[in-house]
Amino acid sequence: MHPSPSDFIHPDPFEAFRFRAHRGPMGADPRGRHGHHGRGPGDRGPFGRGGRGGRGDLARFFAHGDLRLVILHLIAEKPRHGYEIIKAIEERVGGAYSPSPGTVYPTLTLLEELGHVTVTPGEGTKRLHTITPDGQAFLDGNRPTLEAILARMAEAEAARGDGPPPSIVRAKEGLKLALQMRLARGPLSAEQADAITAALEAATAAVERA
Repeated sequence: MHPSPSDFIHPDPFEAFRFRAHRGPMGADPRGRHGHHGRGPGDRGPFGRGGRGGRGDLARFFAHGDLRLVILHLIAEKPRHGYEIIKAIEERVGGAYSPSPGTVYPTLTLLEELGHVTVTPGEGTKRLHTITPDGQAFLDGNRPTLEAILARMAEAEAARGDGPPPSIVRAKEGLKLALQMRLARGPLSAEQADAITAALEAATAAVERA
């Protein structure tokens, strides 16, 4: 029996990209960002203007520090792991933008280091993030800014109403990533190549029948 396309997709494929930021003297990372609770010119990096996200342009949606507020807001709604946060942001802008793992996971690391979230092991390799009282206080202190960000995100979602559902966009990107990761691991045997080809052809046929 040939495997289905889902057999090649890790339940949380972006967890493989999570890493902890290496920090230098005075809490600075190699790019010179200093850890602090406020927002300002030094508040750059994974959530700053000009950073690289996934689909779409990060600077279109988030100014300096905005993504940190959005992520903290999502965690305040309920504890979440990294890939769940990526999906939630994508859905709330109608698929117009999807933050990359290299954007989200360093931001989660920063929030943990600032004491705004705590992290507990979850299912498999997932790490569950929960907001702390300090994190909630930071969020409350930036409520007007957060509400303006959420309003922009809602406008983006409404403007993308005629586009493909985020779930389809996410599934397509997940399959693409799973294939790239598998091919990067090393050569395929003839049997493995046949199995992957059959799975892709089955997925293509299922889409055409839908």
